[in-house]
Amino acid sequence: MRAIQIHEYGGPEVLRRVEIDIPQPGPGEVLVRVVCAGINFMDVHTRQGKYRDSRTYPVRLPCTLGMEGAGEVVKTGAGVTSLRTGNRVAWCISWGAYADYAVVPAARLAKLPARIAYDVAAAAIFQGSTAHYLLDDVAHIEAGHTCLVHAASGGIGQLLVQLAKRRGATVFATTSSPEKAAIAQARGADHVLMYEDGGFADRIRELTHGKGVDVVFDAVGHTTLRDSFRATRTRGLVVNYGSVTGPIRDLDPYELGEAGSLFLTRPRLADHIADAATVQRRADDVFAAIAQGALHIEINGRYTLDTVEAAHAALEERRQAGKAVMDIG
Repeated sequence: MRAIQIHEYGGPEVLRRVEIDIPQPGPGEVLVRVVCAGINFMDVHTRQGKYRDSRTYPVRLPCTLGMEGAGEVVKTGAGVTSLRTGNRVAWCISWGAYADYAVVPAARLAKLPARIAYDVAAAAIFQGSTAHYLLDDVAHIEAGHTCLVHAASGGIGQLLVQLAKRRGATVFATTSSPEKAAIAQARGADHVLMYEDGGFADRIRELTHGKGVDVVFDAVGHTTLRDSFRATRTRGLVVNYGSVTGPIRDLDPYELGEAGSLFLTRPRLADHIADAATVQRRADDVFAAIAQGALHIEINGRYTLDTVEAAHAALEERRQAGKAVMDIG
């Protein structure tokens, strides 16, 4: 079968298209014929070596890339009773989707409703599950809350805006250009601001009459995190779930106290999809919102196994707002 692998860490040039044997599922695993794979920053970070020492995401070389996909079950391993041949499924946080077939732990697979197309599922399962746990489990966003979503025109950012609005929250959003601001506004953000080298924090204080927001969702990292503290109310929550501009390595917990006794957390999706029931629950909520028209998934990049290098280059250059998918099957 065809697969995209890395045998060393580096830029898009280290991606290799190879021919390998179809893998076989072991106990508790399922063989899936991949129809579509999502293309994510986690794929880029895997290729760059960010997870080379990770215990949460133990990805080691050589590696078939692709941690999100959708397809059809073709074989089940010993002990798998929840799935059968022919089931339509989607998954994330299991590598190997950049290939014709992937072996996936059964506990990572969500059954896919007939009304949700494979490409939409591959574009939604990772980012949708991420937005779902951030809002429900970490921030507990409810009607009347206020939140700030950084990078609001990006894939997860767009979903956070939509799902937070669906829960009745007031949503502030930041972007880096008028074009991206228009995307955030189209997804329902109440106030869209430019970063302005941290000036967004002053604007939020003005707009909230000096109070600040209840929660900040910050995937940007180095260039925004300390200003995110300034934008947060006393005893508020800052959720740092990514670091696309790099990590902060000199943070003193004292700063959280000075900013108003803030809570700071760095969660990971893997810890919030620890069992099959939770995986299916999150997927069901996301797919139901899509089917109802309450959640819009923007697929604005389509690639194949032959053009995946271009997809990675676009992500690294931040030219990919929304979501990209790879058509395989």
